[in-house]
Amino acid sequence: MLRSSLPITTDSVSNSVSSSIYSLPRDVIHSIAAGEVVDSLAAVVRELIENALDAQATHITLALWPDQGRVQVADNGTAMALENLHRAAIPHSTSKIRTQADLWQVNSLGFRGEALHSLAQVAQLEICSRPPWAESGWRVTYSAQGEPLATTPTALAPGTVVTVTDLFGDWPARRERLPTLPRQLSQVQRVIHHCALAHPTVTWAVQVGDRPWLAITPSPTTRGIVPQLLRAVSESDLQDGWQAAPWAVGEDNSLENLPLKAGIYGLIGLPDRCHRPRPDWVKVAVNGRIVTVPELEQAVVNAFRHTLPRHRYPLAFVHLTVPPSAIDWNRRPDKSTLYLHRLDQWTALCQSYFEALLGRHAADLPDASQQQRVTQLLKTAEPSSAYGDANLSDELPYRDRPGRLRAIAQVHNRYILAEQPDGLCLIEQHIAHERVLYERLQAQWQLVPLTTPVVLEGLRENQLEQLERLGLAAEEFGPNRWAIRAAPEPLRDRPDLPDAILELSLGGDLDTAQVAIACRTALRNGTPIDLATLQTLLDDWQQTRNPRTCPHGRPICLTLSESSLARFFRRSWVIGKSHGIE
Repeated sequence: MLRSSLPITTDSVSNSVSSSIYSLPRDVIHSIAAGEVVDSLAAVVRELIENALDAQATHITLALWPDQGRVQVADNGTAMALENLHRAAIPHSTSKIRTQADLWQVNSLGFRGEALHSLAQVAQLEICSRPPWAESGWRVTYSAQGEPLATTPTALAPGTVVTVTDLFGDWPARRERLPTLPRQLSQVQRVIHHCALAHPTVTWAVQVGDRPWLAITPSPTTRGIVPQLLRAVSESDLQDGWQAAPWAVGEDNSLENLPLKAGIYGLIGLPDRCHRPRPDWVKVAVNGRIVTVPELEQAVVNAFRHTLPRHRYPLAFVHLTVPPSAIDWNRRPDKSTLYLHRLDQWTALCQSYFEALLGRHAADLPDASQQQRVTQLLKTAEPSSAYGDANLSDELPYRDRPGRLRAIAQVHNRYILAEQPDGLCLIEQHIAHERVLYERLQAQWQLVPLTTPVVLEGLRENQLEQLERLGLAAEEFGPNRWAIRAAPEPLRDRPDLPDAILELSLGGDLDTAQVAIACRTALRNGTPIDLATLQTLLDDWQQTRNPRTCPHGRPICLTLSESSLARFFRRSWVIGKSHGIE
C-alpha cells in the first residue's frame, strides 16, 4: 500500500508538507512479506481506502462502476506534491518507512509500497492530488510499470482522487474468475463496514454507477456506527467502554507500562436484545484494522457464556490499541492477520474486560425501545411443585442493593409485577432466581457431607470421572453400585438428591454443574410467593452481575416505560387539552 501520507500519529498534519516518497533499500524490501495481491474489486477498494485513512482523511467518497472495472476514491486527507506523485507507483516506494527498524514500529495501515504499483499493473491508474498549501493540483497517469506517463495541472479541492479503470483488462483469465456482481458488491460492502467500525469518526459516501449506495455518518465511537450497519439495532441496545491496558511488551520482552492511549475499546449488544445465529459479528480490530485473531474472538465468545441462548452468538467488537513494537504485520500480504506479542495476556484481558462490560450498569433494565422486538415472553415448561419459599435473603458479594424496583404483585404465580422509577417491569420468577443462585454458587461453591449416602447404580466410566472432577468421589458399594457421601450444599436436603447427582454425572465442567444446580433449586413457576419474598428476590436479582439473562441465555425482564404508556393511551400533558377545552 502506498501514499505520501504520514502514519497515524498526533504530529502527522504538522509534518505533512515535508513528507516525501522514496524507494526502499534492497535489504528492507527483502525483509517484507510478498507484495500486495490485487485479485478482486474489493481488494482495490481496500487498498485505496486504507491509503486515504493513512492520509488522515475525515471524508471518503467511493464511486464504483463494476461492469467497467472502474473504481474511484476521493478523500480530503493529506495530499501529494508533484514530485511525490511521480514516484507514487514505482515498486517499493513509500513515505511510511525508511529502514528495517521501521518495520517493527509500523504506525500506518500500509507500508510496503506495493499497492499502487500493483494497481498500475492490473489496470489503468490515474491520481489527482492537491496539497492544502498548493494553489492547484496535478493529474498523473501511469504505465504498467508505475512510471508517470502524462502530467497535467488540474483544479480540485485539497485532497486526493485515485481512479482505477479497466481492472484486469489485460488479464482476461483473472477477470473471468471474478464472482458475480452481487457477490463483488457484498465483498466491497464488507470492506467499507470494517473500515467504518475501526475509524468511526470518518464520513463515508458510496455510489454504484450514478446511484447512491451507502452512506455512513461519523460518530465519536463505534457505538454510533453499528446501528447504521445493522438496521434492527439501536444505540440503546449497545454498551461500550474503554480501558487502559495495564501492560505491554518492551523491547526486552519484559512487561512495562503502556502509554495512556493504549488499551482496549469494547462494544457489545446487550444479550437479552441482540444475538446472532453465527459468529459473524464477533470482530477484532488492532490499531485501526479489523483482523482475524481466533484466540481473541474465542475469548469474547467465552465471556458471553451463560448469557445467550444455545447456538446463538454475541454481537461484539473489540479494538486493541497496541504499541507498534508488539505487532508483526508481516504474516500475510493483505495484513488480514498478524503476530501479536503476549497474545495469551491480551486474550485474558479481552475476556475479563468483556465480562466486566456485561456487568456494567447491571441494575439498569431494558428500555421501551426493546419492546417492539420482544414478541413474546419465554414460556417455561417446569411443572408446579411444592418447593416452598427458598431463602432469598443471603447477601451476594457484588454490590449494594440498588432497591430500584418495588414488587407490586405476582401474576399467574409465574411473573413478578414491579414498579420502577419510570414505568413497569414483568420479571419471570424462576429464571430471575436461577440467575441469583448461579452467581451465588460461583462465589460460594461448597460440598457438605451426607448423613445417609446416596447409592447409584450402573454408572459408566465417564460418569465416575465427572463426579471425581466435581469432588463427589464415588465409592464402590457392591456389584455395579456406588455410594456418594457428599453433595453440593444446595442439594443436601432435597428429596430428588439421587436424580440431581445423576444429572451432575452426565454434565461437563464445574460451571455446567453450577448451572444445572441453579436451575434445579430455583423457585418453580406456579409457586405462590408472598409480597415480601418477591421483593427480596427482586433485590437479590438486581445486584447480580448479569441480570438481563438467565444462565441459559433466556431474557428475564420485560419493561414498559412511562413514555410508552403515555403514547399508548394518547395522553397529553397540556392542561385541559385532553378534556376538549380550547
